[in-house]
Amino acid sequence: MANSRQEMIYGIRTVIEAIKEEKAVDKVLIRQGLKGELFQELFQLVREKDIAFQHVPDQKLKALDTRNNQGVVAFVSPIEYQDIEEIMNLKLAEGKKPVFLILDRITDVRNFGGIARSAECAGVDAIIIPHKHSAKICPDSIKTSAGALYNIPVCKVVNLRKVVKNLKFNGFSIVAATEKADKVYTEADFSESVAIIMGSEDKGIREEILEIVTDKIKIPIVGKIESLNVSTATALMIYEVLRQRSL
Repeated sequence: MANSRQEMIYGIRTVIEAIKEEKAVDKVLIRQGLKGELFQELFQLVREKDIAFQHVPDQKLKALDTRNNQGVVAFVSPIEYQDIEEIMNLKLAEGKKPVFLILDRITDVRNFGGIARSAECAGVDAIIIPHKHSAKICPDSIKTSAGALYNIPVCKVVNLRKVVKNLKFNGFSIVAATEKADKVYTEADFSESVAIIMGSEDKGIREEILEIVTDKIKIPIVGKIESLNVSTATALMIYEVLRQRSL
């Protein structure tokens, strides 16, 4: 099994090379006031690749590690992100009806790990997350997933709306789980290729995504608490797909 520790890499040149080699750099910490030609090259790359970054005081960098970091520390995902279009084309070419799970603005790593565990157990073909405002793949998410994050493809995309539109163009039913829906999730048809979108518990799915989906569904709530934990809600959704396809 791969190492579940989220790797940290240090130094301007090292981080530049990691980005150029297409390593899964999640975030770059930059010392406040850092200047220089090499730093400008790094900063241009970070912006070109739309990598999350943060300017921090030198004390924060030193707290991470005592080695010479040249004012730059980057976090690299313990897994390699995969290309959703390649996975889609492969599954469709095999004559399958793929099930994709899209997570919009779900940032809690334990929820993310729990979702990945349920998704892998239920045979979901891939998890799609936005480049920004998504949970990091780190030791906590790996542990909560019980290692599922090593076994299910995770695709990080820059433009989630564009990906949704492309899936729709390729015949996928785009189903959004939202309290704004009138239809109960068991009434949805999951027999064909489908992408299920789950949003964060506090903000839900972005309106720009909701406006292009093909169906909206909800889980009925009869108790006093208004909503389920997103990990539990996702498990219900994807196991309904498995239930329908097993009939």
